[in-house]
Amino acid sequence: MDPVIDRYARRASPRYTSYPTAPHFSKDVDEACYRDWLAALDPSEPISLYLHVPFCRQMCWYCGCNMKLAARYDPVADYARSLGKEIALTADALPGRMKVSHLHWGGGTPTALSPDDLAALMAKVRTRWDFTENAEIAIESDPRTLTPEMAARIGALGFTRASFGVQEFDLKVQQAINRVQPPAMVRRSVEDLRAGGVAGINFDLIYGLPHQTVESLIETVKLSADMRPDRVALFGYAHVPWMAKNQRMIEESALPGAEERAAQASAAAEALAAEGYVAIGLDHFALPEDDLARAAREGRLRRNFQGYTTDQAETLLGMGATSIGRTPAGYLQNIAETGAWARAVDAGHLPVAKGRAFIDEDRLRGAVIERLMCDGHVDADIIGAKYGAPAGWWHDAADALAEMQADGLVSVTGGQVAMTERGRPLVRLAAAAFDTYLAQSTARHSVAV
Repeated sequence: MDPVIDRYARRASPRYTSYPTAPHFSKDVDEACYRDWLAALDPSEPISLYLHVPFCRQMCWYCGCNMKLAARYDPVADYARSLGKEIALTADALPGRMKVSHLHWGGGTPTALSPDDLAALMAKVRTRWDFTENAEIAIESDPRTLTPEMAARIGALGFTRASFGVQEFDLKVQQAINRVQPPAMVRRSVEDLRAGGVAGINFDLIYGLPHQTVESLIETVKLSADMRPDRVALFGYAHVPWMAKNQRMIEESALPGAEERAAQASAAAEALAAEGYVAIGLDHFALPEDDLARAAREGRLRRNFQGYTTDQAETLLGMGATSIGRTPAGYLQNIAETGAWARAVDAGHLPVAKGRAFIDEDRLRGAVIERLMCDGHVDADIIGAKYGAPAGWWHDAADALAEMQADGLVSVTGGQVAMTERGRPLVRLAAAAFDTYLAQSTARHSVAV
């Protein structure tokens, strides 16, 4: 293990799926603010939609998402009814009927909905919005609970992509995280979806799990590649038991250390490359013909709360408890607790809990961070000129990057910042140099690798 990389890999930083990051959202952004932002949108510009379903039928101990265990279906059905109302409220607040270029169902597990409830909600969406010709319509699922009936319905509803949390196929690791799903189970779900007409398949893999080894993760990569998902996300497990109480079930002594995590990430990336996958940004991989790979080659890769994406829309409308959205004016997040969220919606309110209005410097630094996270390099002078920033505005970031530059992890030449091949896994730390809020933040973040 490279001792320099090992030293940096232990440092914590945000994942930069937004800027400013979520810990800097405040209650200053409320429903009235959100309604003003929606009314000001250009109805000719396509938008994206995110619909959040926080329910899961089984608990995974590693999960850091906002989720609820669905022991009975009645609460899920009630949630679906309220989500339908929020869809209508959101559409009513817009300046006109708009087109959708991307739709993403996330969770939790959206397929915890019944096939009929999913179909009814999709019908409400299509009643209020039009879809662009090549719109991506994606849904997350769990192969342990995905039925052939639901897989067929997903295809019939026009979904173009489905994602699975594979994580790791080693049985000992699966038992340690309470997510047992043999390769045959995952393969069956993939085949059912493809048979139903869903062309795009995504897998999520995780390194840094309890009892995980380089060898087990490489075997997982090989088993996954044999099913030929179009995209693979390789995430580092974020152990945050102070936030996710279910993670307290994980035996901390079984977790790999920083050096082992870095070795797992490197070995898995090499194994994916050997299987024909192209590295995208920090932690994504795709087959060369996939649009995500083409977007990376053409410099049009984007990053949002779902990770790396081809979505070019400047507006993302989040619906459902705890969902996060973005407009050109700022970020906003819904009420997290499902009961309070539902009560607000049922009373006719857009259920905004907090948000962040952009200032010009946020847009400037956010654009630089996004390009660095997506491309591994950025010209801060060019982006600065676009936002009317003074010459040399980036000097504070250059100073913060001096240590990484001295260690051969990043190159800084004037306003041009580029990760070296050696430093590529540490791009989050380089992005943090442009984050003016990080030093004053009390939020705890996951380690960089």
